[in-house]
Amino acid sequence: MRSLHLAGEADIEKLLPLVAAFHAEMGIDSSEDHRLNAVAPLLAGLPQGAIWLIGPRRAPVGYIAVSFGWSIEFGGMDAIIDELYIRPAVRKRGMGHEAVQGLAKALSEGGVHALHLEVVTTDETTQRFYARARFQIRDRYSLMTRML
Repeated sequence: MRSLHLAGEADIEKLLPLVAAFHAEMGIDSSEDHRLNAVAPLLAGLPQGAIWLIGPRRAPVGYIAVSFGWSIEFGGMDAIIDELYIRPAVRKRGMGHEAVQGLAKALSEGGVHALHLEVVTTDETTQRFYARARFQIRDRYSLMTRML
């Protein structure tokens, strides 16, 4: 897929403003240092996750951040889309769908058995977007979190 590029350390200056915009839109309280400390290890090759830029590499319009894990239930490696962001001005042009589909294909080819994500329960538009990409709400489960 030509509009999805694995981000590396050289992409940090392009990526950080996108992360800041996503956090502002979602009401996530994060400082510049927090975002840098969270993103830089992934760009340096930390094996627990990766970030892909969406759109032209020189001027990306979004990103997808993924964390990797292991699931006995799903039979091996799984992944979670931690963050997906597309600039508002270019939304609804199919780039997000194309990126998610391309990412799912690449992860599957890389041995990932399941791809998960979290969506706001009242955000029906985003739920429909992910449903078109073949994600399903797991009726019997809710993501629970303990901050450490």
